[in-house]
Amino acid sequence: MRAIRRFTVRPVLPPALAALSDLAGNLRWSWHPATQDVFAEVDGALWESTGRDPVRLLGAVSRTRLEELAADAGFLGRLGAARADLAAYLAEDRWYQRTGGDGPRAIGYFSPEFGITSVLPQYSGGLGILAGDHLKAASDLGVPIVGVGLLYRHGYFKQALSREGWQQETYPVLDPDGLPISLLREQDGTGARITIAMPDGPDLIARIWVASVGRVPLLMLDTDVEGNPDHYVDVTDRLYGGNSEHRLRQELLLGVGGVRALRTYARITGHPEPEVFHTNEGHAGFLGLERIRELTVAEDGPRLDFDTALEVSRASTVFTTHTPVPAGIDRFALSLVEQYFGAAGATPGVPLERIRALGAEDYDGGDPSVFNMAVMGFRLSQRANGVSQLHGHVSRGMFNGLWPAFDETDVPIGSITNGVHAPTWVARELFELAARHGADPEGDHTDPFWAVADKVPGTEVWAVKRQLRERLVLDARRRVRRSWEKRGAADAELTWIDDALSPDVLTIGFARRVPSYKRLTLMLRDPARLKRLLLDPERPVQLVIAGKAHPADDGGKRLIQEMVRFADDPEVRHRIVFLPNYDIAMAQPLYPGCDVWLNNPLRPYEACGTSGMKAALNGGLNLSILDGWWDEWYDGENGWAIPSADGVEDPDRRDDLEADALYRLIEQEVAPRFYDVDEDGVPTRWVEMLRHTLKSLGPKVLATRMVRDYVRQLYAPAAANARRLDSDYAGAAELAAWKRTVRAAWPGVRVEHVESDGVGDAPEVGATMHVRAFVALGGLRPEDVAVQLVHGRPTGEDVLVETTIDELALAETYEGDRHRFDGDVVLDHAGAFGYTVRVVPRHASLVSPAELGVVALPGA
Repeated sequence: MRAIRRFTVRPVLPPALAALSDLAGNLRWSWHPATQDVFAEVDGALWESTGRDPVRLLGAVSRTRLEELAADAGFLGRLGAARADLAAYLAEDRWYQRTGGDGPRAIGYFSPEFGITSVLPQYSGGLGILAGDHLKAASDLGVPIVGVGLLYRHGYFKQALSREGWQQETYPVLDPDGLPISLLREQDGTGARITIAMPDGPDLIARIWVASVGRVPLLMLDTDVEGNPDHYVDVTDRLYGGNSEHRLRQELLLGVGGVRALRTYARITGHPEPEVFHTNEGHAGFLGLERIRELTVAEDGPRLDFDTALEVSRASTVFTTHTPVPAGIDRFALSLVEQYFGAAGATPGVPLERIRALGAEDYDGGDPSVFNMAVMGFRLSQRANGVSQLHGHVSRGMFNGLWPAFDETDVPIGSITNGVHAPTWVARELFELAARHGADPEGDHTDPFWAVADKVPGTEVWAVKRQLRERLVLDARRRVRRSWEKRGAADAELTWIDDALSPDVLTIGFARRVPSYKRLTLMLRDPARLKRLLLDPERPVQLVIAGKAHPADDGGKRLIQEMVRFADDPEVRHRIVFLPNYDIAMAQPLYPGCDVWLNNPLRPYEACGTSGMKAALNGGLNLSILDGWWDEWYDGENGWAIPSADGVEDPDRRDDLEADALYRLIEQEVAPRFYDVDEDGVPTRWVEMLRHTLKSLGPKVLATRMVRDYVRQLYAPAAANARRLDSDYAGAAELAAWKRTVRAAWPGVRVEHVESDGVGDAPEVGATMHVRAFVALGGLRPEDVAVQLVHGRPTGEDVLVETTIDELALAETYEGDRHRFDGDVVLDHAGAFGYTVRVVPRHASLVSPAELGVVALPGA
């Protein structure tokens, strides 16, 4: 019999224990072991059985136990200390406050998913985990970010396996009252709401939930609201579900509704309005349209023209792209966007033809019938980045069509490599080991424990790694047993699980989403060879594998089934396990317990791949294709690079070659080094690699390093530029007018003639070449342009590579709009040399000379 209504009854705590509610209400507990200890002390068995969820724990603990704790002076002392520690963490100056500077007062960070903790399941994979780590690191550093997302009634999905090994999905209902979040309320106590005009009926209503992520508020919009028709209620039903229109409604709510939620939150709480808006992937791109509406037609706005409003919005917007493949980008039918953004739509008064143009694929190879969310993201932001150096390069090539006049190297997409939040992912035992040898894991600096990597004796390092491996083994056995029970196995069939895996065997982990390009089953290319590796009598290997396929991806589900069937084989099932329902709770013992982290995507389709970073911080060694972050930071000694067969067109042949390389590395290098132990049982060469991994990668892979990079390279410059344009909007109006003038005049801009001398017929290193360029400016002023000498090494096709750009100076102005620009370049190295001259727009408020997409070259 089904309930007609469900709700959660909140516990009433004795006054002496009120601090428990404070601690449970701030998600800092999820990365703070001392706070977790307090909850474990309430009732250790309940703490484990409730999935280490403080809200569930406090709702389940008996009244008698609460009364005991309220009378326990020792517990009350520890509880008070934990609350005082949280209060100090929330109030004290952190890195952002100590460095002074003139950064933004607040930053709005928009993402469709946030992976903070398993008890708030609002994430599916890497994008959400990255967003969660971004907020946590911002909190630790004191960076004034406000997160904006959606609250999905079913989250993503829970994964189980059928008897045949086929992925099965369930969607449990999440009751917001049972989650560590609170409803944003108006001064009169009513729930705060935002509304969005919809073309097919009444306004969409959403309420606003707030999760406290340390110092960072995370706003989550929820449409399960009385007054919404069923199809509006379902807008926030589940993450990445439904058809194209359902997805558009979600992204409309995230972008347009998210801006309105930020305004509502600021009005109610007094929190500063964001000066910078960060769009984490294109899903939230509609936020730019709402900001333009506020500036152009809102009754309480400045009533700017569209072009001026666009410049105001762009200057303060940062766009991060995470996908290296066009198929990963959200593209909607243009007719659907027209329906939702017409006169009766979400942003009334914003011209539909301008909205269409923002998302138009109006470049070679584009589809004129679709609206591209990533394209809109780039056009609505003045600063954009990929999430690793290689991904930045891939993104510049992928989106070069938006700046067709420029080479890929000039495309204005930079890169900030992702990082991971060490307090969330590093095993407590490793922090404690480092602290015993003088490290300070509590600081917000970048050096919490690898500074002592050389001080810790190898015997201690190896003892802790074995302890972590044993914890993983025990956790994996529990999960395997539960999985087999759900698959219908009887207890008598499962006695083998008690001996599955071993804390003394080389353990390789592989866990991630299961799209085809991540190649879950590459290790199965030669099953017999893999079996020999697993069952080697002297140097055995064990594999712990996890991953979810999207519910609509039958190809991914078949890969999982293939892996599960191999792992079910009685001959090897004690050496390889597939763990269903990969989530944060599983990941936290998995990364520390693995000796090697395997990643074998098709290069270059892994944008970053942060799971290997988490393993590295736990003393794991990476065994990976040179893709994403590993391509950037592999140094030959901090793990192993799997050779990739780039350029081999036959995909089966490529998989065979790369699988063979993987097998050979494990057989000839990885396993021998792991089992080569000294008289104390310590693999000394392995431990040296482990130390080097911590020292070489530790400071780089941190989310605190990543957030600092965002502050210095993107947030602070965006805020400074926005202030120049926004103070009275005169700067934005001037910039918009200047751009119109430049675009109109540009057909008349020409490089008419270039001369050079000073190097003769046989130039030598050290010679100085003098260059003169004669340029027509089409009526523009010389200060409106930069005339640049671009020089470098020419390829066989005379394409310049490894280029350097020097600006030529105005030397003389002639009648008829003709100008001469001069400059010198020293030939500082031998070999082929080539150069050209180009003219690009120049303005103090431009971030890149490619921003307008125009350039003049000789002969053009």
